Amino acid sequence: MVDFERKEKYNFNDLLRIMEILRAPDGCMWDREQDHQSIRRNFIEETYEVCEAIDEQDTEHLKEELGDVLLQVVFHTQMEKEKGVFDIEDVADGICKKLIYRHPHIFGTVEVGSSEEILRNWDELKRKEKHQKSDTDTLKSVAKSLPGLIRAEKLQKKAAKVGFDWDGPQGALDKVTEELDEVKRACAGDGDAEEEIGDLLFAAVNAARHLKVDPERAMEKTCNKFIRRFADMERQAREQNKVLSDLSLAEMDALWDKAKENE
Repeated sequence: MVDFERKEKYNFNDLLRIMEILRAPDGCMWDREQDHQSIRRNFIEETYEVCEAIDEQDTEHLKEELGDVLLQVVFHTQMEKEKGVFDIEDVADGICKKLIYRHPHIFGTVEVGSSEEILRNWDELKRKEKHQKSDTDTLKSVAKSLPGLIRAEKLQKKAAKVGFDWDGPQGALDKVTEELDEVKRACAGDGDAEEEIGDLLFAAVNAARHLKVDPERAMEKTCNKFIRRFADMERQAREQNKVLSDLSLAEMDALWDKAKENE
């Protein structure tokens, strides 16, 4: 039994202490075995679960998932504390200094007249802070680990800030058509299908950006719609005492069309 005080309500310092106990030599075997790479995916999954709670507008769920993300922050920090590299105070110090530096209109003497001006100042301060000497450096700073659609949109927005962009949606839409034709040629043996599909998706994200559509959210809605219609297909098949796997593609297409009508 470890020396730890049970409480009615715990605080952040208690969380730090619990993580120290779990990572101690006589602590939890699983927790001791972990390193940054082994729990990297956990961080990603917990972040997405926070996003799901936000979409659900469920504050109790949000509170729980934010706690799970906070645990990941503490977990990774504890690993570095054990090596004497940094601790949670250093993490807090870093983000405090960043916020103060990037808000000179609050903590300094800079005057601004709009949120757009604040964002422009933020970007410029970030470039100085990250020692980004060229516009290419700003593109390279976009995290490679981001989901593809989000990364593509961020890259396009940064390129647009220096004028490398279509004048409006039509140019972006025409590019989608062009890239689709290249995919078709690749399917016929003229070109790399993977590369051309990537170009098509990138062009579709660009079109979405010009149409003021969040491509990641659009894809999420389409996935949910696919599940909803698929469920309707399955329901229709059951009503006919059939299972989908026993149906022909033509029969399933007919059920799919009916599912679309039912919405």
